[in-house]
Amino acid sequence: MIDWHWRPMTPTDLSGVTAVAKVAFPDHPEAPERFAERLRLSPGNCFVLADTDKIAGYLIAYHWPLGEMPALDAPLDELPERTSALYLHDLALLPEAGGSGRARAGIALLVDRAKADGFTTIGLVSVNDSAAFWTRLGFAEVTRDAALTRKLASYGPDARYMIRRV
Repeated sequence: MIDWHWRPMTPTDLSGVTAVAKVAFPDHPEAPERFAERLRLSPGNCFVLADTDKIAGYLIAYHWPLGEMPALDAPLDELPERTSALYLHDLALLPEAGGSGRARAGIALLVDRAKADGFTTIGLVSVNDSAAFWTRLGFAEVTRDAALTRKLASYGPDARYMIRRV
């Protein structure tokens, strides 16, 4: 039995993170340097699901204004002034790691970290028809206006902006 567990991400994990992303998000590819940048900017909010020799998932979050989302595969260079919200950039698992509560455990880890660091909300963009999944994890869709619809357009037709209070 594989003993996958969540732990802090390190730079040596980035090739595994990139491999998971290619499987989990084939329609939303991001350059490997984007993952490295997000880890550099927010190391306390980046985690991997791993056993002793394989990365089976990852979670990347950073502070970002509520109701906003960065462009896909775009450099951030630096984070904006700290806000009360975290943005969950990605939660991805390989298929063999899914369906076992590991995603829920990753979100619980992030929620605990968010509370400890004084954040009040986590925002995300659901893609790939995943809104029902995020709803089960405590997130709720934000009512769209024209501005939000424009922001979500690059994420695909099923993109939804969702938030969860912590």
